[in-house]
Amino acid sequence: MLWLALTVGSSAWLFLSSERQVVLAGHDSVLRPTLSGTAIIHTGPVLPDVRLDVAGPVGVDVTLGKTELRSMDELFERYAVLGSAPDGQRAVVVEQVESMLVAAVIRGAAISLAIVAGGVLLWWMPGAERRADLRRRTREAVRTRRGLTTAGVGLVTVAVLAVAVWQPWGEAGAPTTDKEAGPVAGGWSPLARFLGPEIPVPAELDGVEVRGDAYANQTRRLVASAVDTYNSSRTFYEKVVAKVPDLALHEPAEGETVAALVSDRHDNVGMDAVVRAIADEGGATGILDAGDDTSTGSDWETFSLDSLTDASDGLDKWAVTGNHDHGPTVGTYLAKKGWTVLDGEVVDGPGGSTLLGVPDPRTSGLGNWVDEKDVSFAEAGAKLADIACDSMDEGKPVATLLVHDPSLGRETLRRGCATLVVGGHRHVHQGPTEVAGENGEIGWTYTNGTTGGAAYAFAMGKIRRTAEITLITYADGLPVGVQSVELETNGVLTAHDYVPLERTGTE
Repeated sequence: MLWLALTVGSSAWLFLSSERQVVLAGHDSVLRPTLSGTAIIHTGPVLPDVRLDVAGPVGVDVTLGKTELRSMDELFERYAVLGSAPDGQRAVVVEQVESMLVAAVIRGAAISLAIVAGGVLLWWMPGAERRADLRRRTREAVRTRRGLTTAGVGLVTVAVLAVAVWQPWGEAGAPTTDKEAGPVAGGWSPLARFLGPEIPVPAELDGVEVRGDAYANQTRRLVASAVDTYNSSRTFYEKVVAKVPDLALHEPAEGETVAALVSDRHDNVGMDAVVRAIADEGGATGILDAGDDTSTGSDWETFSLDSLTDASDGLDKWAVTGNHDHGPTVGTYLAKKGWTVLDGEVVDGPGGSTLLGVPDPRTSGLGNWVDEKDVSFAEAGAKLADIACDSMDEGKPVATLLVHDPSLGRETLRRGCATLVVGGHRHVHQGPTEVAGENGEIGWTYTNGTTGGAAYAFAMGKIRRTAEITLITYADGLPVGVQSVELETNGVLTAHDYVPLERTGTE
């Protein structure tokens, strides 16, 4: 019982005094757990801080640090889109808080065990006779005024230390909202009151409060623009998701497996709910990510990877990096999040098929599959073909070649070493196009349009061109059909005809 009590106390102290560095909403941030039951986000000296209630007694205090942006308007647009699709960032916070709690319990248990073990050792070492003498002396000391004073000082000291650690007067637990009188200098104000009656605030933002001294018209304009972006993004994608059950999607037969193909999301986290809805409706059990999830591959863009990971929860996940996913961040982060990041080795793919993928050679990080420097795109394609052909099992081509740009698999198809090459990069739909290999094998190349509806390398909010998700069906370890689902900029969602991949070549 003593060990348990010490564990609970020390774990709580360690948990509430801990902090974690994390990238959140595109910022290098510091996250601290609290018992306030609220989430408080400190945005810095210019923008207003934000507070909202959370479900449960454990809250969180987040201080946003540096980020990369071109303008304040761009930053507010990012906040608005993330606010309309918050699941990915919420999952990051929950994961970190749970990790901090587990770490605190483990450390608290170890510390308590050491204290109890040390106490037992100290009790045992003097021997029975000496222990009896110490007990007698202790009872006599406690009866004196000096003994009582010493004990009282000890208790007060412990209490003061506990309160100093807890700090109940601190920021997270000090609501100062004046809901009737409006904004309070240095206090919390409801978002609707901060913006004024002329700017409508969605009902789901009623519980959001802001605080800060930057009440200038420019700040209000930016916040109002963010609220408008939030509302339009949320409404647009909610309406699209509601249309998914009406799509005429191919129903997989017994023994068939479906995987959803996405590419070129370019940070558009709003589309991720649409991707998951289509995947579920089409019976998909896996997702193939053909890269360019970001615009620059920077650390601040991990919010996009968090969102796609959260939307893919429960699905098998494979990915390659694209030419815009510069550097090691994207591949490393996805691997840490449970994705199989392909890098030149054949792995098990959807439905028991074989799957080969490589990062795009035009990124700054070439991966392990191309070790030479200054390798041209054509040379990289030839090396990829060598890998695919060398890995053929009993003359059977690799079932699927997942690359960012399907042109990289052109030589592999020419040699007849892959059945289906899929990717994106061009932001427009092409295929499936049949290709006869020199060995008599028939293969196909297929280009998925931009899943993020990206006209350029960065896409947030509403789509700027036709967005696409493709469902690939597998049977007996081979791809047997593809079906494209396209979303137009006006919200029209269309499921195109299922296209079977019929083999007419040599067996």
